[in-house]
Amino acid sequence: MKPTSPTVRPNARTHLEPERLDLVVRGGHLVTPDGIVEAELGIARGKIVRLAPNVTDDTVNTLDASGSYVFPGIIDAHVHFNEPGRADLEGIASGSAALAAGGGTMFFDMPLHSEPPVLDAAALREKRRCAEEKSCTDFALWGGLTPGNLDQLAGLRDAGAIGLKAFLCDNGTASFKNVDPGTLREGMKRAAKLGLPVAVHAEDGALVARLAAEFKAEGRTDARAWLESRPVEAELAALRVALELAGETECALHVVQVSSPEAVALIAEAREQRVDVTAETCPHYLLLNDKDFLRLGPLAKCAPPLRDEKRRKALWAGLRAGRIHTVGSDHSPARPEMKDSANLFAVWGGIAGVQHGFELLFSACEKTVARDLPMLAAVLARNVARRFQIDDRKGLLVAGHDADFSLVEFGKARTICADELWTRHRLSAYVGERSRAQVTHTYVRGTAVLADGRLTNLPFAAKFLAPHR
Repeated sequence: MKPTSPTVRPNARTHLEPERLDLVVRGGHLVTPDGIVEAELGIARGKIVRLAPNVTDDTVNTLDASGSYVFPGIIDAHVHFNEPGRADLEGIASGSAALAAGGGTMFFDMPLHSEPPVLDAAALREKRRCAEEKSCTDFALWGGLTPGNLDQLAGLRDAGAIGLKAFLCDNGTASFKNVDPGTLREGMKRAAKLGLPVAVHAEDGALVARLAAEFKAEGRTDARAWLESRPVEAELAALRVALELAGETECALHVVQVSSPEAVALIAEAREQRVDVTAETCPHYLLLNDKDFLRLGPLAKCAPPLRDEKRRKALWAGLRAGRIHTVGSDHSPARPEMKDSANLFAVWGGIAGVQHGFELLFSACEKTVARDLPMLAAVLARNVARRFQIDDRKGLLVAGHDADFSLVEFGKARTICADELWTRHRLSAYVGERSRAQVTHTYVRGTAVLADGRLTNLPFAAKFLAPHR
């Protein structure tokens, strides 16, 4: 594929710009949501200050991106790095390293698996302190929405929470309770007044619990029983509740872990009725299907579960049609013993995918890069930044924004191996998968955190970002 001719033009110099750039990225194909262009980046003080066919300014350093795609820094809005309290599952240092190795430059950490969970401002500030010390990428933090913390939502907003996360089913964490519709309605009312989006895990808790009990009573705890205990209808029933409440309260709703085209259709219909809702899916729903789960077992357990091949392909169609708005990894690993059981109802649910999920999406688009890489730039960067109000700094390769980007190369297919994982435990459903794409470099605010496949410039001065409300 030959990149399109550049539409970018040199920017006029201002009195605030340095006489000498810190870095020029030369020879790469810049990926934007509007297309792929041949252009160069000029970077100073962590910002993009030049975007032109040829940057002629003096520079301290040059990065040769010839043959590579310069991809905007991935913003992963859905990770479980679990610190403080559960770093034995995954920690901020190891999780953010894996993210950087996969082209990520920022993450939003979920509130439930740290201990204490992020249900008030004090817990958010403690997690922020921990991440500022250990992360090798920039970050934001989710707060929780549970039955017991409605009076803490304003404090979470003031402490800089990127949004609020709620579950309509049991999530397996005793200290982070799921909400009933009444609690969700009240939480959404308050969130709307506070200007906070609410992310909802949509599965009908009562239906899931009933089906799980029936299978266990029959002595069925195998992988097929797990799949059948969480049918698409459980996703749709909970989603209908969340959409109705979002419309009623005028709350900004972000539906996470969308696993079925039926759910995509419900969200699209609600948007046509002016409900402020966006859909997020995960790489594993786009890359794997139910047969992969039967093959891989615990490594591929997630909720909602992996769906059939027809639905997997339909999700890609929804993504390309713009009806899925963001993609987040939902990275949620565990210790090996927590994944070692024939009882699929008992093992930890979560896929460790932050390092290779996005890379495999790139690989899946190798033959359609002109169409699909710009689409991925939208759902992995620009749309995330817009939805969560950090688009004044992140999400696009434009002058004035942070110089967050990665270099992606396409070449001979390689097999993903466990020994290349940066996560705390070298377990992943993607080990053994073949990829033609590879992230070779990742830069956060103009500083390399991954160069030629190796972490560098650590410790890194990670920054906490709050939304610009």
